[in-house]
Amino acid sequence: APAAAPPTSGAWGPGLWAFAALATSIGPGFVLLSATSPLLQRWYARGGRDPFILYAASCAGNLAALAAYPLLIEPATTLTWQGRAWTVGVLLSILATLACASVRGGGDGPEPAAAPTPPREFLAWAALACGPVVWLLALTAHVTSELAPMPLLWTVPLGLYLVTYILAFAGAGDRCTARLAPAFPWLATALALVLAAGFAHLAWIPLHLSAFFVASLMAHHRLARLRPDPSRLTTFYLAVGVGGAVGSLLVAIVAPWASDRMVEYPLILFVACAATALGAGGARGDAAIPAVVLASGLALTRAPGLKDSGLGALLLILIAGLGVLAVWRARARPLRFALVVGAVLLVGGLAPDPGGEVVLRSRNFFGPLRVLVDREEGVRRLMHGRTLHGQQSLDPELREEPSTYFARTGPVGDLFSDARPGPGARVAVVGLGTGTLACYARPGQRWTFYEIDDAVVRVAEGEGGFTYLADARRRGAEVTVVEGDARLRLAEAPDGGLDVLVLDAFSSDAVPVHLLSREAIALYRRKLAPGGVLAFNLSSKFLDLPPLMARQARDAGLPCRVRRDLDVPEAAARAGRRPSIWAVLADLPGLPPTWLSPLPRPAASPWTDDYSDLVSYLILGRRPPASVGSVRPADDGVVRPLGGG
Repeated sequence: APAAAPPTSGAWGPGLWAFAALATSIGPGFVLLSATSPLLQRWYARGGRDPFILYAASCAGNLAALAAYPLLIEPATTLTWQGRAWTVGVLLSILATLACASVRGGGDGPEPAAAPTPPREFLAWAALACGPVVWLLALTAHVTSELAPMPLLWTVPLGLYLVTYILAFAGAGDRCTARLAPAFPWLATALALVLAAGFAHLAWIPLHLSAFFVASLMAHHRLARLRPDPSRLTTFYLAVGVGGAVGSLLVAIVAPWASDRMVEYPLILFVACAATALGAGGARGDAAIPAVVLASGLALTRAPGLKDSGLGALLLILIAGLGVLAVWRARARPLRFALVVGAVLLVGGLAPDPGGEVVLRSRNFFGPLRVLVDREEGVRRLMHGRTLHGQQSLDPELREEPSTYFARTGPVGDLFSDARPGPGARVAVVGLGTGTLACYARPGQRWTFYEIDDAVVRVAEGEGGFTYLADARRRGAEVTVVEGDARLRLAEAPDGGLDVLVLDAFSSDAVPVHLLSREAIALYRRKLAPGGVLAFNLSSKFLDLPPLMARQARDAGLPCRVRRDLDVPEAAARAGRRPSIWAVLADLPGLPPTWLSPLPRPAASPWTDDYSDLVSYLILGRRPPASVGSVRPADDGVVRPLGGG
């Protein structure tokens, strides 16, 4: 059954809607297939064999599918074909299960009743499964928002997570854990210091992944060591499933509702360190060093001017030295080690944000947002992780000047200078941010912004201190904000009612494929008036999207011009302009010669609602220059107005 439209507000609403939509669509099929795994293992165990090796085989299959889908299956097939292949796969699974049933050992007699599982043992299994899931999801959110908003990067932590299960249940857990476990205190201490200091650079990704891998291996190895007799196998897997589900819900649903910060990552690190102290007991003086670390750290980060002084440097050295001391004594004093790590993380959580004064924090299903005021540069910024979503000058004389990716000297300035929508023009923008594009609104024009995140709407409407929308209304423009998925809400607008449509909907590593597909572009053309202009913000550090836009435009029979505004002059950068890449699908002969006609990649297929290929457009260690894949205007593409096509 088709799902109802998702709710547009509330930390619980979108998350629970997504959970319910999955539970009522693909959920039942997944539950049935997952239930087959313990069934087969019970049959396998009736021959006197260890069935848990099959769990390692199952995780190996998961790992192979995780790698095969983005690299092999998605680029070569459509969603329709994948649906048919899924159906065939289920039928083959049924046949294979029947074949296993015909050859299972142990006879056909009734199996002896399994002994009841004590609640404490069940909870231990669930906790050992829950912890790595929380760490996996918290790490994924941190890496993809704070370090590298790169598409498909989330597959790396998930792959490592599956590897730890494979090693633990394939018989290699003892050997691997014995070699790697001694490194965990060092990794945990280094990670705590990095998180507390707010270091956010690609170079730290190996540390994050290494600490997660070792901690997950230790937990899954312990889980494998505690596995019960095969007669209680189904209860064991039920506990593992419950632990994983609880961990997922805690991070995806509860954490955004309970905190406006991403506290789950440092919290799970502290819990993992504290787990090493379970059963070891404490000793007198274990809390002394953590107390000194906490006090000195707070003095360093909170006292005015102290963090930049010589005393502040000495205190920082003291904190690092105490952290090393805690590692040195980790085996003998694990409780002290855990408390020191907790103190360091708490200091980091209470420290001022290095990007400026945080005046507003918000977090919901779509992620955390921060509004920062940088007094030194005189700007107010909206940040999602490390991604800048707009800024505004604190100078009243400059507050109506667009900046970042929308500066008047950049591609957007070219667009509105050439298109120059007059009084009464109708402009729609997909993606609100701070509402910077409203700087181009003129008296009598009607502007509509589409935004899926209600927290962004509140920030742009004044809660975050931004005034772009209010200033446009004061100038005499009619400005409306429509909440919800832009494609669904845009479909409700009257056909032929827009003069300009701007797509600016990228968010960190999320690529809105459904806003770039053939069907989406056809929708945009229906909504545009004859001669209307369609523009896309293609700015991305990790994707080379101009060739894709050239393919989409050629598929639609439209002209395409792209400006790669990557080398921003120093003076413009000081004024707030940021590098960006924009495409326009319209016949605008007045565009400067910096707008080039990109060429689609040979043999590349256009993206549709049924097909997309993200991997082939990834930028791996290079930045395409402005001249690559482009020619001057007047190439062999078809050129005609958009509207009414």
